[in-house]
This record gives sequence, structure tokens and C-alpha cells, in this order.
Amino acid sequence: MLNDISIGRITLILSFLLSAIFVLGFLILYLYGGIFGMSWLSWLTLLIAAIILIFLVVKIYIENYVLKKIRLIYKMIGNSKKHISATEPGNLDKMSITEVHNEVMEWTRKRESDFTDLKNLENYRRNFLGNISHELKTPIFSIQGYIHTLLDGGVHDENINIKYLRRAAANLDRLQNIVEDLEMINRLESGEVLLKTETFDLKVLVREVMDDMLFMAKVNDIEINIKEGANSSFKVSADRENIRHLLLNLIANGIKYGRKNGHVFVGFYDLDEKILVEVEDDGIGIDKAHLNHIFDRFYRVDDSRSRKSGGSGLGLSIVKHILEAHHQTITVSSILNEGTTIGFTLDKG
Repeated sequence: MLNDISIGRITLILSFLLSAIFVLGFLILYLYGGIFGMSWLSWLTLLIAAIILIFLVVKIYIENYVLKKIRLIYKMIGNSKKHISATEPGNLDKMSITEVHNEVMEWTRKRESDFTDLKNLENYRRNFLGNISHELKTPIFSIQGYIHTLLDGGVHDENINIKYLRRAAANLDRLQNIVEDLEMINRLESGEVLLKTETFDLKVLVREVMDDMLFMAKVNDIEINIKEGANSSFKVSADRENIRHLLLNLIANGIKYGRKNGHVFVGFYDLDEKILVEVEDDGIGIDKAHLNHIFDRFYRVDDSRSRKSGGSGLGLSIVKHILEAHHQTITVSSILNEGTTIGFTLDKG
């Protein structure tokens, strides 16, 4: 009950209680002759003056020793929390003890959350720097080895000169892919990429991407097809080039992590106002322990195979950022050694 009383009312209650005690003392003195020679009017005047004095003393004490300290706390809170009601002039003494407590506890929880977020960001920064240095170091060391071998006389050896130049060029392409993917993610995160939303046939785009991936699929003995039942067109509203980039990454992953003579399927499903797209493979699959991390930058489920395939390790992170920019969702389900299905939604056109 007392917790719901404002600080201003506490001042009045304390003043009333002390005044009541003072009045009781005066009555005892008046009735039993503790003080003589004063008229009842003088007694009344003195009593009123005493009550006013008690109120002022209590008010000054609470303001100087209680409210002053609480305002100092709220000043600290106000410097790190916007729109807090108690920082407005005259509001604090009108708040109940419970409200003051709740405001301070809310601020404390927010600060703890901020510290946790900062710690997580610091860990992410540390991991990111470690990952990117590792990703860049591998192709750089390879290029150094090939170039130094050529400079040491290998350039005149017809058995290795062209072969080493091609390997150096392949590693340079990998470096370029990493840099371009990082730039794209940074643009997406910062909002610098302005989506050019248009209405287009998603099925036509998927067929174009499949045509682009035919050589890669053939080299890896993988067949890529649209699932049966997707005979009609599927009009969506999105940035066509970004969705092309997204599909290239997902289908390329299905090919890279597929099994020999395996398949990659793309399916379409009508979900009222949205179209669900699923890219499914029957490859090596992903263990449950990795599913929550596959969209992290540079996260690799199979580190040795991923590096051998030449990927930047940023493909799925780019996919996630493209869909976030479109305000869409993405899901992944996988069974180890059986395959993976990644699904995402797009607005109907």
C-alpha cells in the first residue's frame, strides 16, 4: 500500500503525523497546567505556527536528503535513457515509490542488456577479424608461393609457368570475390543499397539462373531442375538482380555440397499474399549444431571442402541480408547425409 503513495504524499503524511503528536503534546500541557498564562487564541496561533514549521522542516528534509539523491540517480538515468517521465520538472515528487523503483529497475535491466550487447559485439568483432584474416591469408600465401616460384626461374619452365599463373589468377579471383561480397554485405547493412522493386516472373528468373549454373552442375555431376507441379508462372514484387544473386548463391551451395549424381530442385508454393521458394538438395546435409550459424559471415560447416570449392564463406550471409532488406523470412531444414532445404518468401506481384 505504501509503495503506491507518491513522495509528495509521504511528505504530507509525515507532516500530519508529527503535527498530531505535537498537538497532543500541546493539549496535555494546556489541560494539565504544564504552561500557564496564555489565552486559547495564543495557544491556537502557536499551534498553527508549529504545524507549519513541522511541515516546512519535513518538506525541506525530504527534498534535500531524499529527493535530491533520487534526482541525482535520475539525472544519471536521464543521460542514458530518453523520454523517461521522472526527468521532467516536477514529476518526481508525484511518482509513487513503486513507479520510482520500476523506473530504476527498468534502467538497470537496460544497462545490463546494453553491456551484454556490447560484449557480444566485441566477441563478434574479434571473431570477424580472425575469420577475415584467415580467409585472406590462404589465397595470399598461395599467390606468394606461385609468384616467387616463377620469379626464381619457374617462369622459364614450360611445365609449370602457365599452370602456376592460372593458379595465382584463380586465387586472385577468390580474393576479389571476398572483397566484393564484403562490400555488398556492408552496403546492405548500412542501407546504401536502394532496392529497385519491380514485378517479374520468378520462374523465368530461376530458369535463367539454372542456365548460368549448368556448367558448374555438370562438372559436379549434379542435375538442377524445377520441382514438378510448378507449371504456372509466379509473379513476385522484388529487386530482380538481388534475387538473382540470392538464387545463384543458394543453387551454387546445393551443387557444391551435393553428392555425385545428385539433384538440386527449386520449388514454388502459393501462400496467399506471398510465394514460398524452396531450394532443395540431396547432398551431405548439415548437423543440427551448425544450423543456427550457417548465415553467419565466414561460417563453414565443412571447412576443408568449403575452401577447396573456392567460396568466400559469405554467400548465405548475403542471402540473409538481401531477404532482410526485402522484409522477408528465410528458413533452413536439414538432415545429415540426406540433404538440405532452404526456403524464403517473396511478396506477390
